[in-house]
Amino acid sequence: MIEQVQLNITYEVVSSLEELTPQEQQVLLLAQKATDNAYAPYSNYLVGAALLLSDGSLHQGTNQENAAYPSGLCAERTLLFGVGSNYPDKIIEMMAVTVRRRNESHFLKACSCGACRQVMAEYQNRQNAPIRLIMQGEDGQVIRLKSVEDLLPFMFTKDQL
Repeated sequence: MIEQVQLNITYEVVSSLEELTPQEQQVLLLAQKATDNAYAPYSNYLVGAALLLSDGSLHQGTNQENAAYPSGLCAERTLLFGVGSNYPDKIIEMMAVTVRRRNESHFLKACSCGACRQVMAEYQNRQNAPIRLIMQGEDGQVIRLKSVEDLLPFMFTKDQL
């Protein structure tokens, strides 16, 4: 017997930056600013990520490309790995991701790749607390999720090993 199951996720679409909380605005603006430091000479696709830790500190990361393509790394992972190495006992409260093209000022819809989603899931499971996600949407909109699980509902975790 085949059973068809429907999966639904809930997320918010905020129509403008001004509708975010001051803390969310701060994290998203830092992610936008981070795109200035992205190293993307091949794709010209500048990704910035930022996060807020439980101690109130803010951190940012950018994508880092390499002529040997598999050797580059996404903004989300540069950020999470750096924070995980330097602040292993801090809780990640929220994370924002933004993207724009080189020589353009407007931001595009940001959507983390599968590898980044899995790394986010690992950090959320590691800290045993949800990570709120903010992603740049289209036309100035912002997408808000309460947890990485909303972005990756079939997360692979240590419990499955």
